[in-house]
Amino acid sequence: MCKGLASLPTCLERAKELKARLGSFLQKPNWSVSCCKIGKNKPNLEECLRWKESFEKLLSSKYGLCAFTTFLVSEFSEENVAFYFACEDYRNTKCPAKLPAKARKIYDEFIGSEAPREINIDHETRDITKANMQTPSSSCFDLAQHKIYMLMAKDCYPRFLRSPAYRDLVCQAKPSAKATKHPQQEKKV
Repeated sequence: MCKGLASLPTCLERAKELKARLGSFLQKPNWSVSCCKIGKNKPNLEECLRWKESFEKLLSSKYGLCAFTTFLVSEFSEENVAFYFACEDYRNTKCPAKLPAKARKIYDEFIGSEAPREINIDHETRDITKANMQTPSSSCFDLAQHKIYMLMAKDCYPRFLRSPAYRDLVCQAKPSAKATKHPQQEKKV
């Protein structure tokens, strides 16, 4: 990314941009790492182990999504999950009149040549998505979203499952109250 002394000002600018972006990202209540910390809101062991069953189960869990997003932030690739859910929100837009503005915002943030949170997609997908922007429909980001989903499922998700962060969550998680009941206690009702 940053090479040589000549690019030092660019590196510093990029570092400041990342710090600012991550700071605001982590302050959003839906994307806060605090939901993954030890305490009342900590996921139980069964939930943590379900995340290993499939990428979809991880994304559909509030705490799984939080832990995965925190992992992506640590790897400087949180734009993938942010793009994926921006597309989900876009697809669920009820008012067709809002689609062009929302589409432009997503394109400018994640796909355009000067996008601050540019996702890693091939040129063909980028070109198809750009062409879809001429007449935005609820499906104009489907191809790009699918590519990012597959990237996360095949690359980021396995790395997350092997990460110390995931292993720590599993080790610290407590079995649910239901799972810790003794068979004798269940018979007494």
